[in-house]
Order: sequence, then C-alpha cells, then structure tokens
Amino acid sequence: MIITHVRAVQPEADRAPAGWRGTIGQILVRIDTDDGLSGYGVGGGGPAGIHVVQTVLREVLIGANAGDVEGLWDAMYRHTAAYGRKGIAMMAISGVDLALWDLRGKRANKPLVEVLGGTRMAVPSYRTGWSRDDLEGALALGYKALKFGIGGMDPHSELDAIADFFADVRSVVGNDIQLMCDASMGWDVEGTLRAADRLAEFNLDWLEEPLLPEDFGGYERLMRESPIPIASGEHEYTARGFEALMQRGLHAIYQPDVCWCGGLTELVKIYALAKEYDVEVCPHRGGEVWALHAIVALDPDPLAESGRPWMTWVRDQPEVLDGKMAPGEGPGFGMWFDDDLWE
Repeated sequence: MIITHVRAVQPEADRAPAGWRGTIGQILVRIDTDDGLSGYGVGGGGPAGIHVVQTVLREVLIGANAGDVEGLWDAMYRHTAAYGRKGIAMMAISGVDLALWDLRGKRANKPLVEVLGGTRMAVPSYRTGWSRDDLEGALALGYKALKFGIGGMDPHSELDAIADFFADVRSVVGNDIQLMCDASMGWDVEGTLRAADRLAEFNLDWLEEPLLPEDFGGYERLMRESPIPIASGEHEYTARGFEALMQRGLHAIYQPDVCWCGGLTELVKIYALAKEYDVEVCPHRGGEVWALHAIVALDPDPLAESGRPWMTWVRDQPEVLDGKMAPGEGPGFGMWFDDDLWE
C-alpha cells in the first residue's frame, strides 16, 4: 500500500469545443503502489496542475500509505495552503485524491458506490446543451431533464431572444420534462432578476451560476427575489468553502465539481453538510464516473449531469439508457486508460 510513483498527463481532447478551458484543461493522475495496484483520477489545471502534482504533491505522497486517503488530503492541503486553497492547486489535489479513492476501491475489490455504503443502480440524468440543435439527440437518449447554457446572451438586450428560446424548447418537450438554464457567470443581479421574472412561466427547475462566485451580496438578493431557484458552486472549492455558502443560504442547489473542489474526500463532506443544512446537492458533470458513485450512494434525490463526450480517453464511461446512468461493476471507479497515454 506504499506509494511508489506519481504521474500526471494532459490527454488530448480533439472533440472539445473550441476554446474550452484552453491550456488549463483536464489532467489525468496515476498513482502506483508497491502491491502492484494503480489508481487513476482526473483533476484540472493543465500543465500548471501537472507541475503541482509532480513537483509539489509528490513530496507528500512518495513513501506514504495510500490507504490513508483522508490523512493524505490534509497533508496535501497543508503543503499548498499558502497558495492553493482554491484554483489550480486544489484542482491538482482533486486528481490525486480521486486516484487514491480508486486505489481504495480496488484494494477492497468493490466499486466505490459500495465502498461508500450504497448499492449499484441506475439514476436519472440530465443533458446539458448549448443550442436548439442539442434537443433532438437528448430526447432520443431518453433524457427527462435538459439544461441549456445561454451565458453568452445578455438579459438586458436579448431578453426576448432568451425567452423565445425557452418557449420553443418547452413547446417541443411538453410539461413533463425538467428544464434548467445556465448563465455561466455572465450576468449581473438586475439582469438575472429580469430574466428570472420572464422565464418563470416556463417552469425552470433552476437558474445556474448567473453571477461570479464571490458575489455573495448578489446571490443573497437573488435568493430573496428570484422566482426560480438559484444553483451554483461548480467554481467553489473544499467542504469549508461550501459550508460558508450554506451558512449564508446563498444557493438552493449546490453544484460541486469533484475534479476541482478537492476530490471525493471533499464531496463526501459536502453531502454531509447538505444534510445538516437541508439543502440540495447536484454535482457539476456528475454523470462522469468520478462523481457518479457518490451520487448513487449518498444523494437522496439523485440527478447526474451528462459528462463531457470529448473525454474519450476515459474508457468505460457510463452509458445513458432511457435517460439514466449507473456506475460500473468494476472495482474502484471501474474505468481504464490506454497505456500510450503514459508514453
């Protein structure tokens, strides 16, 4: 169980949308142990994240007991605390933490959903799209919930177009399909309230991330005045960060990204906090294996967001069947990678 090697790479993603995260995209972390096991996890930060893993976190990890997952998380956090409580260093820690959890599942010879106390089963999923063109394919896969990103549209000057878009989608899917709107941190408070008032007639389940994450005052006002529930959190980090948001009641739905927020160690804590504060958690891109095991095991009302189809280098990602996803049967996260990623 002793860690012998720590490596990180940034796999190519040829199908990624133009400009998506650029050079700070997803990294893949591999941890090898002296008992012949390898664990894998995905983090973020591109070459900068790789640098953190291979030159900073490696100092903490080599020679350590891989089974002490929570202890190693604390050691990595303290080792990077001067500069790494949020952002790229925490994205790197996330990848390492997920690799350690993968090892934990492999050592137990169980999928992580079982390690976390759950039972493997299919749960509802929602599809994220960015245009009307994404609608037909989502319905063909049986999705009963759809989210559309419209952060590039201005609610001050393009409100009619935004409303027309959701009116069109609602007319196609009917009233039995859940709809959500993602503003991608592109709006201000007044514009968000204008949009929420206008879009309320389309019965949206939530309005996602309209403001920058640190606009606490703005989110407090939205929680008071918006007729549509507010969701956010994909750009928040650590359970401590999420507890600060929950204490102030800033969101109705919290959306941690397990590959950025600190890994599965922190996601487990965030679910516990959500139960304490009686709020909902719906992880960002939760349909990828990294979060799906926790969603199935820990979420009382699970809903998994579709993953990133351009991450084809992750083998055995969950399939969507009738709008649902299930974690795999294999130990750990239950996926594998081509050997040439490490050459």
